[in-house]
Amino acid sequence: MSVRSNVAPSTIGVDFVEGGVVVEYLDGRDVFYHGPPKPVEESIKTPPGKEVHVLVTDPDGIEGVMTYVNDHNTHDDILESTGVGRVMLEGDDEEVLFPGVTVSTEAYSIRVDADLSLVDGRVFVFAEDELSEHAYELVEHVEREDDSSTAEADTTGANGEQNEADGSNDADGNTETGSTDWG
Repeated sequence: MSVRSNVAPSTIGVDFVEGGVVVEYLDGRDVFYHGPPKPVEESIKTPPGKEVHVLVTDPDGIEGVMTYVNDHNTHDDILESTGVGRVMLEGDDEEVLFPGVTVSTEAYSIRVDADLSLVDGRVFVFAEDELSEHAYELVEHVEREDDSSTAEADTTGANGEQNEADGSNDADGNTETGSTDWG
């Protein structure tokens, strides 16, 4: 396998639709992330071994930047043509993806932290593999009457709700638009 490098992201389109988030790549393709994203307070430690994609949107949620974390599969030229960025972390590396958004490694998991006072938009984290998809939105405060915890980042990812996927993120034909109660 060839060595992968960091790739800077470009601004890409975003659409909140019923059931998830559509990311509109620069090459014209759309990718659907199942949701709605689970609100988590300011940081998340993803389940181990998942592919992790971080999306930071503008305040209106119309466009944003997407970065893959530790993606060993996608060639640089494909990322550049889609507008998706990539950051490679080793050991206990930490990297700023966007002002206020930091990623780091914790064993086989990725930790995403957001200082939302510095982010002029929304922060989403998607963690997936062939068996499941997890979608999170990092928020300042989670308001739940039945939740005695405040979404501890170290346990929410591993024990949080799962959104089962059909194994495909391709939204070909499934990019209907519409308002959502979370979008």
